[in-house]
Amino acid sequence: MYSPRLCGQSSPNEVRLPSRPASAKVARRLVLSALASWGLHQHLEAGELLTSELVANAVRHAGGRTIGLYVGRKPGWVRIEVRDSSRSLPCMILAEPRPVNERGRGLKVVDDLADRWGADLLPRGKGVWFELKVRDRN
Repeated sequence: MYSPRLCGQSSPNEVRLPSRPASAKVARRLVLSALASWGLHQHLEAGELLTSELVANAVRHAGGRTIGLYVGRKPGWVRIEVRDSSRSLPCMILAEPRPVNERGRGLKVVDDLADRWGADLLPRGKGVWFELKVRDRN
């Protein structure tokens, strides 16, 4: 059984996941585990939701076989990034509310809940990330 893991507070890690909707559940579990291990319980809900949005976008729009999930921490911040093989950068489209169809609002949710977010071109694809401001323990 495939059981990806992220671990280690001082060394960020990346796992590769199949580019399928079911990978969102695995990605959420990994992010929740990392946040909990760092004692960042107040960020569990936002981290879980935003991870789900980025994974869903990568699966829906990138067209690759796999995606990468990166979780890292630096003083004052936690960063979650979803990497895929597409070099098309995402753009947020603000549309009229559609109560029947909730699709197309993922980046708006990310923009609303993350302290900062963005996308970077990588040598083979792109990474779409969000960061949450955290309090460091002294």
